Amino acid sequence: MELDSIDLSILATLQADGRISNVALAEAVGLSPSACSRRLDALEKSGAIRGYHARVSNKALGYTLTVIVHISLSGQFQKTLREFEDAIKRCPNVLVCYLMSGEYDYILRIAAKDLADYERIHRDWLSSLPHVVKINSSFALREIIDRPNVGIDPAMV
Repeated sequence: MELDSIDLSILATLQADGRISNVALAEAVGLSPSACSRRLDALEKSGAIRGYHARVSNKALGYTLTVIVHISLSGQFQKTLREFEDAIKRCPNVLVCYLMSGEYDYILRIAAKDLADYERIHRDWLSSLPHVVKINSSFALREIIDRPNVGIDPAMV
C-alpha cells in the first residue's frame, strides 16, 4: 500500500494518541468520520497499522533488568533457523528477537526481574534452545531511548 499525505496524517495522529476517537481523528486529518473509518480500515488491513495496545512499563511489572543476548547457532541451515525460531517464540521473557548478519546469528532483548531471574531464564530457556553453541549476555545499565515506532516526519504529511 502506498501511503498518501492523509494516511501519513492518520498514522502520525494515532502515534501521538492511539486512543483518539474516530470522530476526533477525522477532524484532525480533515475527513468525514465515515471516510476516516474507511481509511483506518484500509491501513489496518494493509498492515500499516499492526495493532493497538497499551505500553506497560516492564519496571511496573517487576522486570527491572534488561538483557541483550547474542546467540550463535551451529549453522544457518533453514531447518536449524526454523527450529531455533520456533523455540525462542515460546520464551515469555524474550521481548525482541532479530536474525542478524555478522558475528552472531540472533540478538535478543530479554526482560528479567533481577539477576537470579535471568539466571533461571538462561538455564531453563536459553541453554536448552536447539542448535545454540554460544550465548553472550550484556546487561543494560540505563535505558536512554525506547521508541515504539519511527517518527513520522511532519514534512511528509
